[in-house]
Amino acid sequence: MRLFAAVLPSQVAVDELAAVVDRLKHLPGADELRWAGRDGWHFTLAFMGEVDERLLPELRGRLARAAHRTEPFPLRVHGGGRFGRRVLWAGAAGGLDDMRLLAERADAAARRSGIPMDEHRRYQAHLTIARSRTDTADLRPFVERLQDFEGTRWEVAELALVRSRLGAGGDAGRGPRYETVGSWPLGRAS
Repeated sequence: MRLFAAVLPSQVAVDELAAVVDRLKHLPGADELRWAGRDGWHFTLAFMGEVDERLLPELRGRLARAAHRTEPFPLRVHGGGRFGRRVLWAGAAGGLDDMRLLAERADAAARRSGIPMDEHRRYQAHLTIARSRTDTADLRPFVERLQDFEGTRWEVAELALVRSRLGAGGDAGRGPRYETVGSWPLGRAS
């Protein structure tokens, strides 16, 4: 199964961002973008790709320990940006050092469980909100509208393990569906 570790935004954060995204969808060029469904919004910590189900018990135990060793931290959706001409994202502010630490711990949990992980890159907290269908889309107007966005602060209190199912038959027109297959509370008191 295709898995990743993530922080899931609070319902308030999702609702606030959804209001902004609804306005973005009315900008010129919005029809050139494939908008991510709000039910799939997340901050990926460690993408694991295809994971053999035999590794799941070890992975679950290691992710539980990673969560236990990480105290809850504040976060809010903040601003936005783009990766090249293809990906439009919303950013985060608050406990970013804590989030990077949780990402490193989730990555290490996967590696120690026997999951081959891609080369380690510097973690950048982002929540993908749209992808361009082509390399010709101009994402700058969308990024400009996101720059001043300041969401309400919430406390990240759990680490989630999420399963990603690609669109039916690999259909590029349908985005992935996400299912939380495990979650663990953050902090020693949990």
